[in-house]
Amino acid sequence: MQIHPTAVVHPKAELGPDVEVGPYCVIGEHVRIGRATRLVSHVVVDGWTEIGERCALWPFASIGTPPQHLHYKGEPTRVVIGHDNVLREYVTVNRATVEGGGLTKLGNMNFLMAYSHIAHDCLLGNHIIMANSANLAGHIAIGDYAVIGGLAGIHQYVRIGDFAMVGGCAAVAQDVPPFTRASGDRARLHGLNSIGLRRHGFSAERIRGLKRAYQILFRSGQRLAEAVKQAKEEFKDHADVLAMLAFMDGSKRGMCRSVGKGEENEE
Repeated sequence: MQIHPTAVVHPKAELGPDVEVGPYCVIGEHVRIGRATRLVSHVVVDGWTEIGERCALWPFASIGTPPQHLHYKGEPTRVVIGHDNVLREYVTVNRATVEGGGLTKLGNMNFLMAYSHIAHDCLLGNHIIMANSANLAGHIAIGDYAVIGGLAGIHQYVRIGDFAMVGGCAAVAQDVPPFTRASGDRARLHGLNSIGLRRHGFSAERIRGLKRAYQILFRSGQRLAEAVKQAKEEFKDHADVLAMLAFMDGSKRGMCRSVGKGEENEE
């Protein structure tokens, strides 16, 4: 373990083997940091916060500070961050609220670029990329391998599905289904995230099935309930489509609408 002499580390904080704490970092009483995680400099980790192994926190990141919520009264709510995450300069991750379940969570192998913000009670999966100044309001859920473009703003309680992509400067007020692309103000769907799916090894057959399901669900002109029924019947053995339908079934804010066929620029 290496702790720079200018760092302030509470004696009750728990630091694992090979942790590096750089100049002017501040670590609070209830913090736990896993093996080989590195705090480069000027990093604040406070509250009831747990950070996993091999993470890298860059200057002026602020983790586990109180939620920006008017009803928060200092309760011991938590932030849990998994392994192998990179949090670049000025990233902020707020701890949760009691009303929201008491947990803000970030999974493994995520890359949060400079100035991105994760608010209270957000639940993020694995392999997520948040570009510079992407901002999450409270109670947001983001699935694995999602990409959030720079300067995007996502409304509270919105869900972003696995392998979805949100474009830069998007204002997202409704759920973005798995495997799709959304952009604009207010954000609308622009077809599948085809390039991302191919990069992650999706076969042509899987992508064709998802494209067909997308056409039924968002382009057929049917009422959504009728389109969902048709998709369930046609793709009852297609795991990706069933995952998309399950995501849609759990929506509370509704789905982003699709652009018209002539507006789409899909690969």
